Amino acid sequence: MSADTAAPASPAAGSTPLRRPASVTDELVRRLVRRVSSDDSSAPWPLTEVYTGDHVVDLPQSTPHDIERAFAAARAAQVEWAARPVAERLAVFDRAHRIFVDNAHLTTDLIQVESGKNRRMAIEESCDPPMVMSHYLTRAKRLLAPKRHGGPVPVVSSSTEIRVPKGVVGVIGPWNFPFATGISDAIPALMAGNGVVLKPDNKTALSPLWGIEMLERAGLPRGLFQVVCGEGPDVGPTFIDHANYVMFTGSTATGRTIGERCGRNLIGCCLELGGKNPMVVLEDADFDEVVPGAIFGAFGNTGQICMHVERMYLPRSRYAEFRDRFVAATQALDVRAAYDFTPDVGSLVSPQHLARVQAHVDDAVAKGATVLTGGRARPDLGPAFFEPTILENTPPDAIHATLETFGPVVSLYAYDSLDEALALANDTDYGLNASVWGTDLDAACAFGRGIQSGNVNVNDILATAFASKATPSGGVKASGVGARHGDQGLLKYTDVQNLAVLKKQVMGARPGQSQDAYVKQMLSSLKLMKRLRVR
Repeated sequence: MSADTAAPASPAAGSTPLRRPASVTDELVRRLVRRVSSDDSSAPWPLTEVYTGDHVVDLPQSTPHDIERAFAAARAAQVEWAARPVAERLAVFDRAHRIFVDNAHLTTDLIQVESGKNRRMAIEESCDPPMVMSHYLTRAKRLLAPKRHGGPVPVVSSSTEIRVPKGVVGVIGPWNFPFATGISDAIPALMAGNGVVLKPDNKTALSPLWGIEMLERAGLPRGLFQVVCGEGPDVGPTFIDHANYVMFTGSTATGRTIGERCGRNLIGCCLELGGKNPMVVLEDADFDEVVPGAIFGAFGNTGQICMHVERMYLPRSRYAEFRDRFVAATQALDVRAAYDFTPDVGSLVSPQHLARVQAHVDDAVAKGATVLTGGRARPDLGPAFFEPTILENTPPDAIHATLETFGPVVSLYAYDSLDEALALANDTDYGLNASVWGTDLDAACAFGRGIQSGNVNVNDILATAFASKATPSGGVKASGVGARHGDQGLLKYTDVQNLAVLKKQVMGARPGQSQDAYVKQMLSSLKLMKRLRVR
């Protein structure tokens, strides 16, 4: 660690002990966990308040029988739900939008208690499901409406594309954005007429359980949206085997396992996986904008964002300027536990995850990297706090150089040409997100189009891409299969029935017509249809 490393602020001596928000009552959390499908035969999971390590509630764990029961209940409710007119289903989400917005602060309290993120990130997470609702409330009716197309023979034949719900969708949510993924990914599935069974991460089950309660307040039928809890290896196989489609957000390693099992079951899946996301600063970039962007890119949500930045590439001529400004801005961050908007950075999700982040940093230092600031845990702030950390001279054989650290750790690199910068940005197995900064927007966009990534943000880190709900957002290479958002974010939860109608039997030789004459007529018709653009 360098000698000029500054320690983030710590609570003043004698300050009032941190108290859980008054809104997160014991009665509320007990009510929420009763929604988990469980016969209580398994040992519960002790869900804790991340900032303090204090016990909040014992989270029931689901057995394979509980999972089967949850899917059966959702399947029974789905039959009636799918039979409702689309407009009636959408009306539930029109009401839910208001309920979600009106309860945003309670949602934020729950997110902070279970995840330890700072309040800015928690309140922004609470806004994601209403944004998804708003988008699909304007699109779903049109997307799900039957679409009539021409048949093989003009006038006397037609084909209608009918969207049919998959059945029961299994959603496997991560701990870093439990409310946004657990609820937002379920919304289009429900709008399309499906039932949903959600498996949240044990550490962060409260906020999605609260989201389901709000949906039911808006009129979602009880039983349509089920929840099971448990560790992945324990519940995953039974979960996937009973689903008609799986939506997963998490690590690439787990995504491969899920994809393989879905393939064996001949069901579809959408996998949003890990990233090792680059940020490339062009020569003409405005550092007054770049430095704050880099702070969020590296340390937003304490670095626990699939789309956050762990690699920053700077033109060598401006490397020292950026490094010094970035280090100073990082050392000025307010890092601590609080249920208000004052801290800039919160906690990691657990001591176990902190150990992973520390191991990545220690490995990089042992192999030659220099710590410009940070690099250590802060137990004086809480059991899972880690300092925002900037590395340089990170060697290519360091774990942090190639694998996702998923914490507040970033490495700086200099480049000498745009070709080199592009090659460095693409030198990864991942392809989830990238960030390009420059004042010449045409040049920045041209550079961005060369990056092998499902999302590329120009003069932003990730929000512009992810919040553009009309455009699909997904990964390439080892960062995933499929996408959320956009039309396909809803249509992926449907099958297509092709209802074809022939009004008159004209597809074949007429009585008395030779086969040669019929073929000649058919081929002439094909030429005519092309000229007339008949489809």
